[in-house]
Amino acid sequence: MKTTFKYMAVLLAGSLALGSCSKDYLDTVPTDSTSPTTAFATTENAAQAINGICEMMTTQHQYYQQGFNGEGTIKLIYGEYPGNDFCFPQYAPGWSPIMNQTYMQRTTSMYLHYPWYYYYILVSNANSVITHIHEAAGEEADREFIKAQALTFRAYAYTMLVQLYAHRWCDSDNGASDGVVLRLDESTGGLELSSLAKCYERIYEDLDEAIELYTSSGRSRSNFWEPDLSVAYAVYARAALNREDWPTAQAMAPKAYAAHPLMSVAEYRSGFCEPNDEWIWGTYGSANENIWYYAHGVTMGYNGYNAGKGYGIIANRELIDLFPATDIRKNLFLHQELFPEFNFTDNSETGPVEGFYGIVTDESAYGPDASESGKALRKAMSEYANSVAAYKPAYDAAYYYIYGHLKFAVTAQPGVSNINHFRSSEMYLTEAEAAYHNNDIPAAQAAMNALNRDSQRDPSYSCTATGEALLTEIRNYRRLELWGEGFSWFDYKRWNLPIERKSFEKGGTFQSSIAVTIQPGDANQWTWDIPLREVGYNDVIK
Repeated sequence: MKTTFKYMAVLLAGSLALGSCSKDYLDTVPTDSTSPTTAFATTENAAQAINGICEMMTTQHQYYQQGFNGEGTIKLIYGEYPGNDFCFPQYAPGWSPIMNQTYMQRTTSMYLHYPWYYYYILVSNANSVITHIHEAAGEEADREFIKAQALTFRAYAYTMLVQLYAHRWCDSDNGASDGVVLRLDESTGGLELSSLAKCYERIYEDLDEAIELYTSSGRSRSNFWEPDLSVAYAVYARAALNREDWPTAQAMAPKAYAAHPLMSVAEYRSGFCEPNDEWIWGTYGSANENIWYYAHGVTMGYNGYNAGKGYGIIANRELIDLFPATDIRKNLFLHQELFPEFNFTDNSETGPVEGFYGIVTDESAYGPDASESGKALRKAMSEYANSVAAYKPAYDAAYYYIYGHLKFAVTAQPGVSNINHFRSSEMYLTEAEAAYHNNDIPAAQAAMNALNRDSQRDPSYSCTATGEALLTEIRNYRRLELWGEGFSWFDYKRWNLPIERKSFEKGGTFQSSIAVTIQPGDANQWTWDIPLREVGYNDVIK
């Protein structure tokens, strides 16, 4: 018997007008109760449908549990948990199968099929807009802009799908290996996998058309959570980087960041929970539209629910220790140089909690044997954290983790925040990496200087490296700049590099159950299998 997620039956059409005073996402209803004729009767209705797709990027999908809520879930479970620089000590033992990439061939697991489900929901809704937008009454410029947004959504969804469910480009025989199912209309029948090359061709074609339509329409978006011309360029740059199409990546990245200046030092320290000019695209979050304990900020916020319970997030100390203390990004972590009078190299001033070392506790958490110096270190960390944190209290818990972060905050409990998807910083790093591979060393160095020195993130920085040293520098600054934003696993996959995590006892910061080495060839070259549900429904796939 065939089963299906009913990808094509979930288009959202809004019931309120755009630009409401609350700036909230529009209330939405599914089109199984609203026909396409109604949903696309006018360009205003079609714009509401686009807003409904935006909302799906931060909506708890009720079929799933454990906080499956669109982009926040993708960033954490698929981008950071299995990566090289992110540790969730309290959850590591239970989540180690995901963090150690042992679930990638479990074709019945919800973790394997959630991204497939989620991104094809975006695809199917975009396809409905693309199919019907010509029917909408209104100005041609509005129809062009709305179609461009739908094309951008589809290109973005396919860019993410091929990163997860296809081999990295360097392992694909120049794109000859399997990609994903390319659904380009509202049909629901069986359809074979397209080659990876065909998938990238379609992504490029969608973005080329979107860019043309954005330009000809003369329209601009009303809200940061909507796609626009800059978003199309950013998706193009990211897709080209993954495809190792270095000339295209180098060309598109500056177009993406052109209208989005890098944030100031004050903005960088402001919690990454409110949009600013550097945000090219994100999703909206407010206390009025709270998804409660499923929210991304519950896990990530240094003042969120988990942090208050002592479930902090920490960085790979081997990464953070690479950078000088003059770098503002380094100082958003509780690193050794901030507390030179204390010992981070053994357990003399830290205590074990649930088998993890590197936790600084007070007496109530660790018991009467807590050392005086350990309690002094916790006090020093608390004072520092709350002097730096834009939202207070930071880590309002009985204990702190060494190399805990002060990067992400929430605006309301338990985890309310806006979430960024593309920043100009990513585009500068994309430009630098692509320029390096294009043997345009001056351009690579210039992009690195603009990001790191000219932005004042590290006024002492100067990029003079060449050769392999330059590529390593670009990669390391990418790891630091984009830490916690959902890039680690994706970057290590396309770099074809092993993940190497060390335990606290061996000089790292990883709980022992995930202190492992994962080679690039493991787990089918880090490729998630096609979900059994898709194969059961789409019997063209063998």
